[in-house]
Amino acid sequence: MRVLLIEDDDTIRKSVGMALERYGYEVATAPDGLTGLEMFREGRHDLLLVDVMLPHLDGIGLSCRVRETSQAPILMMSARGDALDVVAGLEAGADDYIVKPVDTTVLVARIRTLLRRATFTAPATADAPAPDGGGLLTFRDLTVDTRGLEVRADGRLLALTPTELRLLLEFVAAPGIVLERQTLLRKVWDYGWEGDSRVVDLTVQRLRKKIGADHIETVRGFGYKFRR
Repeated sequence: MRVLLIEDDDTIRKSVGMALERYGYEVATAPDGLTGLEMFREGRHDLLLVDVMLPHLDGIGLSCRVRETSQAPILMMSARGDALDVVAGLEAGADDYIVKPVDTTVLVARIRTLLRRATFTAPATADAPAPDGGGLLTFRDLTVDTRGLEVRADGRLLALTPTELRLLLEFVAAPGIVLERQTLLRKVWDYGWEGDSRVVDLTVQRLRKKIGADHIETVRGFGYKFRR
């Protein structure tokens, strides 16, 4: 698996890069956002590990540019874990974030989760509408192909990130059932520890923009419910 690490601090870039290589990853590095974007466009990378604060083009802008053409997993690094950094990164299209200084074991666990999420099978449907054509689920204007992993709204193919798609599949597997944020963190983000619910909220927000806000209902104090 190839990881593109974009970090302007020489010490962090070298130490994180060496740590990932010890775990068997092929690592390419870039010292600034513009160089990183150019390297991403020229090569094949399975995941981007991006610092928020970068010269020339920051991590937020870089994520936006990547999302114009690619759904590759993006893991954002924030020096402070500041709420504004986290929100901006996730809204820009990042799949997850990690706070620096980086714990290598946690970083590798997050990377493995994101890469595993990019290739997965759909969860078994419980109370979903009867499949049409062996895997097609229809909810008003929305059609979800749980086998081909394609989503269409009014016949238009939607470009969802692996995280957004997996989140949607969890929803359509249990329409009308309230799913708590911690449940979604465990099932979609594969967190075996207490995760940040902002990740769920902002990914739901991104998903709503793509499939239509009326499909996902917020149940205050609990979580979210997919409307039939």
